[in-house]
Amino acid sequence: MIRYLTMKMWDKGKASDRRVLGFTAGRDRELDMKLAVWDIIGSMAHTVMLYESGLIAAQEKEIIIEALASLYSKAEKGTLDIGEGYEDIHSRIESDLTVNSGDAGRKIHAGRSRNDQVLTDIYLFLRDEVALISSDVFRLLKAFTHLSKDHSEVMMPGYTHLQPAMPSSFGLWFGAYAESLCDDLEALRYAMDAVNVSPAGTAAGYGTTLPLKREVMAELLRFDRLVINSAYAQLRRGKAEKAVADAISSVAFTLSRFSGDICLFMSQEFSFLSFRDDLTTGSSIMPQKKNPDVFEIIRARANILRALPNSLSMLATNLPPGYNRDFQVIKEVLFPAIEEIKSITAMAAFMLDGLIVRHNIIDESYNSIFSAEAANRMVMQGIPFRDAYRSVAEGVGKKLFSETRPADYTHLGSPGNTGTGEILKRAEGIMENLKTISAAELISAIRMA
Repeated sequence: MIRYLTMKMWDKGKASDRRVLGFTAGRDRELDMKLAVWDIIGSMAHTVMLYESGLIAAQEKEIIIEALASLYSKAEKGTLDIGEGYEDIHSRIESDLTVNSGDAGRKIHAGRSRNDQVLTDIYLFLRDEVALISSDVFRLLKAFTHLSKDHSEVMMPGYTHLQPAMPSSFGLWFGAYAESLCDDLEALRYAMDAVNVSPAGTAAGYGTTLPLKREVMAELLRFDRLVINSAYAQLRRGKAEKAVADAISSVAFTLSRFSGDICLFMSQEFSFLSFRDDLTTGSSIMPQKKNPDVFEIIRARANILRALPNSLSMLATNLPPGYNRDFQVIKEVLFPAIEEIKSITAMAAFMLDGLIVRHNIIDESYNSIFSAEAANRMVMQGIPFRDAYRSVAEGVGKKLFSETRPADYTHLGSPGNTGTGEILKRAEGIMENLKTISAAELISAIRMA
């Protein structure tokens, strides 16, 4: 609980109850530290826009920019905190700016509301985080492609209804998850498009009579475009964040499915794969146990993340026009989820380094999975498939079928031609659209403006 707050950007001289202030601040004082750098960068760009719009003098611009640059250095070093007497990071930064730059600093809030200020900070933060998540996903995807190539000749049974069905390969299995992550990168690209827009200059959601050059700020912050309609800047709150949540949920879906496969294939009934001893855990009572605890935890956490889009949808459902304080809670739902998806993605990649695939899985007990291929050989001789099917069905269970090898499969996306290289090329193309400019680069560009 916050004992007191002395700096409130909306203060009009009347005190609010401390319990009200503490409750409405929620987790802002914790989560806002993630926005500190971006609030400073946004404020620097806003300062340049005020100068370009004729609202402050060149000397005032320089004073404010230098004061903000000093605060940026503190934020980068981790020495900037909100402090006991401040409502949030935005209040703290504006207070320090005013102390360090005097009357010039007091002009910085012209032409902006806390609404578009915070939203600009969040979009900058999310743009950077989407790029970081994408890099983690791409690293995991590449790990799957390497495993696919390394195990392209290792056969395994493919399943339908959890029954041995058709011949497959570990190369095909690993490649399937590489392509799933490729789709997840597409979702992340859409999320990047959703947050790479500038709401700056829309003020409280209804514009301003000040002659702001919104395009200047958007260009300085390297946003792709403007949120054109001021009212839409607030109307889309929760919508852009949900695009990020959808992408996180998509990655989580892939990780959950893969974790489930790992847990199944590690079981004694399958024994298709294992991990180095240092990557598994044991039992307090059963000496023989080697448990896939890491992937059980990944599966659980991923399944929780899959519900993230619904949480954000419900949070922003049927709200009245304009800004509502409900939007503050979006951070409490989304920001921890961002850290969670990065954590489990990195852990999955780490675990893959210690994965051990068992060779020579296919034995006589799996002979029936080659029955469809036996029918296919008859088709190649001109026999209608339904006739071949009935003929082959008579031999199921008699262990009569000859085994196929990866070389027998030639079409793209088959056990012998997984198409992993094409998947990697597609992913590399997507990643070209998921690059973002760093905070340091933005600072440098703004200071030169």
